Amino acid sequence: MTELLFRDDAYARGATALVVDAAPEGIVLDRTVFYATAGGQPGDSGAIRWAGGEATVADTRKGATPDEIRHVAADGAALPAPGTPVELALDWERRYRHMRMHTALHLLCVAVPGDVTGGQIGAERSRLDFNLPGDALDAAAITARLNELVAAALPIGTEWITDEEMAARPELVRTMSVKPPSGLGRVRLVRIGDVDLQPCGGTHVRNTAEIGALAIAKIENKGKQNRRVVITFAGEA
Repeated sequence: MTELLFRDDAYARGATALVVDAAPEGIVLDRTVFYATAGGQPGDSGAIRWAGGEATVADTRKGATPDEIRHVAADGAALPAPGTPVELALDWERRYRHMRMHTALHLLCVAVPGDVTGGQIGAERSRLDFNLPGDALDAAAITARLNELVAAALPIGTEWITDEEMAARPELVRTMSVKPPSGLGRVRLVRIGDVDLQPCGGTHVRNTAEIGALAIAKIENKGKQNRRVVITFAGEA
């Protein structure tokens, strides 16, 4: 099991850890600040350093269990031996853009009243797909609502509920394609002010003001009632 430090502090840019296992499919540590690919959010990149060596982390993925994280080293990188003390360093600029984008997609759920059928987070652009008819979306209105929520400087926090409480509150689940994990005893929720509360295991900023101004890059028709909304940071569209 890997202790997931990012769950309690998404702003931790580094940490110390011990190597549990090291193989071509990834380095397993006893603790990490690296987020593993899940829920549409890409895995983190960065570096793992130890006395006499360093490995560039090209990707981070889940292992055999939900709490096992594998740090995938770049091709040809040397691997530390099990038991080696290491220092972790995130590619912080990339991670922070993912945090801002992830929170922005939660705001998009507020701005667009439809069930989410899919999504993807990127450092430059992100998108959500909604189960809606073709004439249901107004780009200007969505943009205005998003930036209103950003400017409101709403606080963002996390809380936990039991599996049983989650099962009794299906209205909290906005994504039809990704269900919250069950069987672990509890489910993590992300709350944005008084406008949004939904299950999420990803990393987020502490306040909507950190996101910055947003823009709609495009709205696409991806099926009979599937509308894709692509967002970007204003000035980068």
